[in-house]
This record gives sequence, structure tokens and C-alpha cells, in this order.
Amino acid sequence: MEKQELRCGYTTGTCAAVAAKAAAVMLFTGRELQHMNLMMPKGRSADLPLFHVDIKRSEASCAVKKDAGDDPDVTHQAMVFASVQYTDGKKERQAQGIYQLKGQEGKGPLYLKAGEGIGWVTKPGLSCPPGMPAINPVPRDMIFGGVEEARREAGFQGSLTITIWMPEGKSLAEKTFNSRLGIQGGLSILGTTGIVKPMSEDALIATIQLELHIKAVAGMKQVILVPGNYGEAFIRETLGLSLKDGVTCSNFIREALKTAGKEGFRRILFAGHIGKLIKVAGGVPNTHSQYGDRRMEILWDCTAPFSVEKEGIKHKILTANTMEEAAGILKDHGILEPVMGEVMNRIQKHMTLWSEGAEVEVVTFSAMYGILGMSRGAMELIRLFSRPGAEGIEQEV
Repeated sequence: MEKQELRCGYTTGTCAAVAAKAAAVMLFTGRELQHMNLMMPKGRSADLPLFHVDIKRSEASCAVKKDAGDDPDVTHQAMVFASVQYTDGKKERQAQGIYQLKGQEGKGPLYLKAGEGIGWVTKPGLSCPPGMPAINPVPRDMIFGGVEEARREAGFQGSLTITIWMPEGKSLAEKTFNSRLGIQGGLSILGTTGIVKPMSEDALIATIQLELHIKAVAGMKQVILVPGNYGEAFIRETLGLSLKDGVTCSNFIREALKTAGKEGFRRILFAGHIGKLIKVAGGVPNTHSQYGDRRMEILWDCTAPFSVEKEGIKHKILTANTMEEAAGILKDHGILEPVMGEVMNRIQKHMTLWSEGAEVEVVTFSAMYGILGMSRGAMELIRLFSRPGAEGIEQEV
């Protein structure tokens, strides 16, 4: 059976720009529109239907329904609203948090502001400066460009104020990484090409890189990395550390460590379930199952030096279904501790190499046996993260 290609969608930036252009056209013409066409970056066009059209004497507004295609985007089907109104610019020039496009050829400036459900940037390191709405540069250009096109065709010379809002934005933002990135109160208006491609590894890696970059810009010199939910729970419940100091890296172990090293993190605490980290002991950079499952083979290679006189242990290890079961076998034979020591040495060696020189300390655990292994300097780093009043963050002064 032929594999069906996943369907692409449109970014919130495209939706906002289409709605803004349509609102401008309807303001100038007074005629209600059913759809609007907009040229996106790289020469592609979007022709999208309009909803909630409202035309008044000095203002027009409408919405575009976000279509994310086959991407599991939390904003899929959410309404992105835009309004365009006549203005003399006095209020806008005095207000904070408004983007401006200077008018050319005698035209007045265009102003862009955020309404309900659009987030505000509170930390440096993002595409938008702190204190401004989270409307990224490419979407801003698309919004200004669409409204400017409508203004030019109408022969209008005066200023206009554009407002973008998403009624569901605040609640939907709680399902995203926005709060971790320092975006509060709502969603970001995003997009670089105007098109949403179904979630790829590149997109996930880019999210990890951005989180690490934000923390680096904030002055952090050490960071916690965890693969996922198990690691997050372990960090919080067992080690008593704050997830404010952590980044979830999923299966992208090498990519996360490489980025952390490039961002200047001097010390990294990596905490993860043995089911994933045993793969790292074998030099596996991405722990997703699609890249193979060599867990028991790697564990046996770490076990072999300690099991010369243990009859039948090789078969038991290689045929174990889970790492919990394998750990039990090692415990029954009295060699769990030395084997885990070897596992930790190998994990630390690969992680240090991938980080390109950072000091990496590792803790691994299982649900049944708790902490299974800890690198030599891990406890010192754990204490640093847990010291009172410091929130685990050491900053350069």
C-alpha cells in the first residue's frame, strides 16, 4: 500500500496576515469578502476563507481559521482575528509594545499591536525583544506587507492601526512551551515560510536549541537535561530540583549536549531512565526505537567483565524484556553495582564527547530500584542546583 503524504497547513503568521489584509481591503471598500489571497515568503500564495466579518465606518475586522494540516498543532482550528482602523497615530506613539512600519512616499506609519490571547515576551534571546508582543519578524513583515498592499491599491496615504488577537490563545498557550521560553499571557504568532509542515525532527531539535539558548542568554552556566516525563518526575520528586533549570531533550541526546556546549554551559546534569541511557552507553546518539534496540547487547557488554564465573547470566541478560528485569538479574547475581559503575563511565564518556568539553554529570534510575548509577561529580552538582535562594542557577556577575 502506497504511503500517503502528510498534508501541510498554514502558520499563525499566515492566518494573521491574511486576516489583516482582508480587514484593510474591507475597510477601504466597505464590501464584505468571503476569502482573501496573500503572497507568502518564497513565492507561494494562500487563499483562505474569512469568518466573523465586521465592517464599521472607521474599522473592519475578520478572522481566519488556523489549518495546521496533518501537524499535531495545538492551534489547529483556532480563530486568528485581525482588525484594521484609521488612526492619527497619537495614541500609538505614546503606548508601549507597538510595532511600527514607517510610511514611505508621504504615507503615514502603520502600527501593529497585540490583543487578547497573544503572548508578551519577558526574556531576552527570542526573535522579539522583551516587553513586546510575540509576533515574530516574518509574520510582522507579512502583516505589514498585506495591509500596505491594500493601502496602496486604495490610494490611501494616512496611518492605520492593525490589531491581532486569538480568543483561545491564553488557554492554548498552556499546552505549549511558551512559558518556559518567557512568553506570557498567550500564544506566539509564528512562521518563517508561511507553511506548517507536519512535525519533523528538525522542528523538535530547533525547540530544544531555543530553550537552551534562552537559558544561556539569561546567564546560566549549568543546566539540567532530561529525556522526558520520567526524567522530569525524577528530577522533581527524587532529587528535589526545579524544572526551571531543566530542558527536556526527548531522544535527541547528542544534539542537546552539543547545543549546550556551544551555548557555553560549563556544567550539565543529565538525568534519565536506564531504559534510554543504556543506549548512550553504547554510543547511540538518538535513543528513539526507530534507530534500533541494542539495550541488552550493550548491557551485556558492560556486564561481561564482572560475570566470568556467573553461569547462564549472558543468556538471561540477552533475553530480558526490560531493563527493570535485567537490573533484577544483575542484583540477584550480586553485580548490579559494579555493572552500573561501568555503564555510568561509558555514558559520561560519550556525553562529554558530544558536549565538546563541558563537564557532564549523569544520574540514571529505574522505577523498581530507584537510583541505579551516579557519576562521581553528580552529587556536588545536584547540591549546587538545590542550594537555597539560588534556584540552581549560577550566573556570571
